[in-house]
Amino acid sequence: MDYSCHTLSHLVVQHCLSAGVETVVISPGSRNAPLVMDFQAYAGFKCYSIVDERSAGFFALGIAQQSGRAVALVCTSGSALVNYFPAVTEAYYSQLPLIVISADRPEELIDRGEGQTIKQKNIFGGHVLGQTNLSNQDSNLNSASESLGKTIGKAFAGRGPVHINVPMDEPLYEKSHRPMDFGTMIAKHLVMPSPSLLDESYVADRIKQYHATPKKMIMIGAMAPGRVNADLMEIWQSDPSVIVLTETLANAHHPEFISGIDQTITHMTEEQQVDLKPDLLITMGGMIVSKRIKKLLRAMEIQEHWHLGPERPNDTFFALKHHLDAAPNDFFMKLAQTDPIEESESSFKQDWLDLRERRMSGHRDFLSQSSFCDLKVHEALALALPNNIQLQIANSASIRYAQLFPANATHEIFCNRGTSGIEGSTSTAVGAAVANPKPTVLITGDLSFFYDINALWQNHTPNNFRIILINNQGGGIFRILPKAKSIKPFETYLETPHQRNAVLMAKEFDFNYLSAHDQSSLTEALDAFFSTQDAGPQILEIFTPKQDNDLILNQYFDHLDQMATPHLVTDKSNQ
Repeated sequence: MDYSCHTLSHLVVQHCLSAGVETVVISPGSRNAPLVMDFQAYAGFKCYSIVDERSAGFFALGIAQQSGRAVALVCTSGSALVNYFPAVTEAYYSQLPLIVISADRPEELIDRGEGQTIKQKNIFGGHVLGQTNLSNQDSNLNSASESLGKTIGKAFAGRGPVHINVPMDEPLYEKSHRPMDFGTMIAKHLVMPSPSLLDESYVADRIKQYHATPKKMIMIGAMAPGRVNADLMEIWQSDPSVIVLTETLANAHHPEFISGIDQTITHMTEEQQVDLKPDLLITMGGMIVSKRIKKLLRAMEIQEHWHLGPERPNDTFFALKHHLDAAPNDFFMKLAQTDPIEESESSFKQDWLDLRERRMSGHRDFLSQSSFCDLKVHEALALALPNNIQLQIANSASIRYAQLFPANATHEIFCNRGTSGIEGSTSTAVGAAVANPKPTVLITGDLSFFYDINALWQNHTPNNFRIILINNQGGGIFRILPKAKSIKPFETYLETPHQRNAVLMAKEFDFNYLSAHDQSSLTEALDAFFSTQDAGPQILEIFTPKQDNDLILNQYFDHLDQMATPHLVTDKSNQ
C-alpha cells in the first residue's frame, strides 16, 4: 500500500480515523495529493470522487444528513476551497457535521504570485465551529495534534462544519510503504463530546411552569425521523391544553397534529389571534419553513419560548427564555411522571383543531375543481408517491407547496433549509441516496435542477434514484411573492424565463426520461415512473402553466378564507 511522505497528511488522516470518520469526499487536484494517497491507503474510509467542489460539498452534506456522522471533504488549494462555501453555510445552519480539509501552499508563498494561491486561513469566518491552520514550519507535532483534536471534536459536539488548512511542500507525489504512527499522541488530544446533563432542579422548575400554563403550543421544525416516539405523541394528545404544529420536515405524525400550518392560519381574524395565542411556545428540531407562522407568532408577541433538544436554538420569535439541552422524549417522560396542579379543562387544542377542519374542508373543495397547475401536481404527488421512500425536496416553491399536503408517515423527508438556497438540492439528494438504501425521490423545480446539474456528473447515483422535475419555465416562486411582479423588468431579473428541458441532460447522464403536460399524462407517467425500482435512475419532467400557477394559488388561499367564515367560539372561563 502506498502512503505519502508528508507528516501532516498522516497526522490529519489518523485524527479523522480515530474520531470515527468513515466517509471522505475528494475533489481532484495536485496540492492535495498527499491527503488523497493517505485517505486511500488507511483502512476504514469509504472515498468518493466528485469533480465539482460545490457539488461535492452538498454530496457530503447529504451523507452526513443520513448517517448523522461527520464526513470529510478534501480539496486542493486556491478557489477550489471557496466552492465549498455554500455547503459549509448550509451545514452550519442545518447543524450537520462536515470536516473541510484544504491543502494549501506553504505560508511563505502566499501573495507571492504563485498559482492557485489565495488567503485560505480562516476563510469561512463565523460559519464554522472551529478551524485550525497547520504550519509546514511547525516542528511541534504535539501542538498540531492538540489543535486537530479540538477542531475535529467540535464538528461532533456542535454538529456543524469545521475547517482544517494543511500547507503542503513539494514534492507532493513521493511515496512510502509504511504509515507513520501517531496513535499515542492522538489518543491524548482527541476531544469527543460527552452527553449533556441537565440540572434536576432546573428541569423541575420547567415542569412546574409547564403544568401551570393553560395554553401550550409545541412546534416541530426540521427533524430526523424517529426523534419523537409514540409514547411522547400520546402524552401530547391526551392534554387538551396542548396543540402540536408540525412541518413537512418534522417527520412526526399524529391525527391531532396540525401539519397544514399555512392553510390553518391564513386570514386569521383578530379575535382568532387572541383566542389561539399560546402562553408557552416549545420548539423542537431545526429551521421552520412557514413564513406565515413566523409572522403570526411574532405579531402575537409570545412571552415565553423554550427550545427543547440538542440543537443550537434560534430566537425566531424574539422570546427565547430557556434552552433545554435534552432529548424531547426524556423531558416529556419526566413530565409525565409528575402530577399537574389541576386537571386541565382547556379548549385550546380543540379550538385549533376546529379551525383546521374548516380550512381543510376548503382545501378539499378547491382542489376538486382546480385546473392543472403546480398545486394540482403536488396533490397528485402526495397521492402517488410510494410508501417507505426517502423524499428529498428542493427549495423554494417545491418545499412550500409540499407543506400544503399531509406528509406520508412512511416517508423520511429532508430539505436544505439551513440557508434555504436553491443550489445543491440535487447534489444533497444524490449523497443522501448513496448513504440510505431506501429508494430516494427528489422533488425539484427547474431553476434548482438546472443550477445544480453537475450533481449528476459522478459515478455514484443508485439505480433506485428518482427526480421529479416541475418545470414552469422560470422562478415561479417570484410570481407568488407579494409585489415581486411590480419590479421592472420582473421577468428578466427575477423570474428569469427559459425554454430548457431535461431531455438531453437525461440522455447525457444515462437517466431514463418521462414527461407530462396535463393531468391525464401525469397520472399515466406516475404509474410508469414507480413501476420498477431497479431500472436505473429516472427523471420525470412535469410542465406546468407559469401564467396560471400564482393566480390559482392566490385563489386557493382566498377560498380557504371563505370556507372558514364562522367565528371561533371559545369558552373564556377556561382560559
